[in-house]
Amino acid sequence: MIKLFVTDLDGCVSIPFKTPVWECITEIRNLNIQSADDPTIPPLSICSGRPYPYVEAVAQWLDVRLPVVFESGGMYDLNSNQFDQNGFFDEAALEHVNELKNWMRTTVISKFPNGIMEFSKMMDAGFVHPDESVINEVLPIVTDHVDENYPEFEVHHTDISVNIILKKNNKGAGIKKLSERLGITPKEVAYIGDSNGDIPAMEIVGQSFAPVNAKSYVREFADFPLDLEATEAVLETYQRIIESNRG
Repeated sequence: MIKLFVTDLDGCVSIPFKTPVWECITEIRNLNIQSADDPTIPPLSICSGRPYPYVEAVAQWLDVRLPVVFESGGMYDLNSNQFDQNGFFDEAALEHVNELKNWMRTTVISKFPNGIMEFSKMMDAGFVHPDESVINEVLPIVTDHVDENYPEFEVHHTDISVNIILKKNNKGAGIKKLSERLGITPKEVAYIGDSNGDIPAMEIVGQSFAPVNAKSYVREFADFPLDLEATEAVLETYQRIIESNRG
C-alpha cells in the first residue's frame, strides 16, 4: 500500500513560465485534504530541486502539511518552521557551492546574459534560462567544469535549468530523509518526476511515474509512463494510487 505520494514541481505540478492548470491543482489539493480522513488516499508531499521559497509556496497551494524537500536533499517542516539540510551538506560543501556560484556568474552568465542564477538557493548552484537550446549549450560547459574540479558534485538539468548539487544530497537522499521522518519506508512512497534529477528518487520508491513531457530516458525508467502532461499527469497519478490502494 502506498502511504505517501510525492511530486516534483517543474514539469509536474506546473510547466515553468506558464500559468498552472488551476482546475487540476484544485483537484489535487482536494484529494490531499481528504487524505486526513481516508487511509486509502495517501497524503501529498513535494520533492523538488527548486529553492525553499518556491517549494513552500506551492505547498500552500496544495495544502501540504507534511515536511517537503527542497533543493533535492533539504527538508522543511511547515508546521514547526524547521529546516534540515541533511547531514551530508557541511561547511566544506558550502564553500564549494559558493565557488561554483561565483564561477557560474563570471563564466556562464557572462556568455549567456539572458540567463540568471537561481535565487535563494542554499545548497546548490543553479542556472535558469527559458530557452532549452541555451540549456543544452550550457550543460556540457558546466558538466566538464564540475567533473574536472568538483568530483563530489554532479550536474542535473531540466528544460530550463542546470543545477550543480552534492552527489550525496540528491533526491534519493531527500526521499529517504522524508520517509524516516514519517516512519515509513521508501517502498511505501509513490513518486512522479520528469528529469534526470528525479531518477535517484524513482530508483528507491515503491511506484514511479513520469508525465508525457518527461525526458525519454525518465519515461523508460518509470514504472508507469503516462500519456498526460505535467499537472494533469500528477492528478492522474494520484487517482491511480488511490484506486490501487482500494484494490
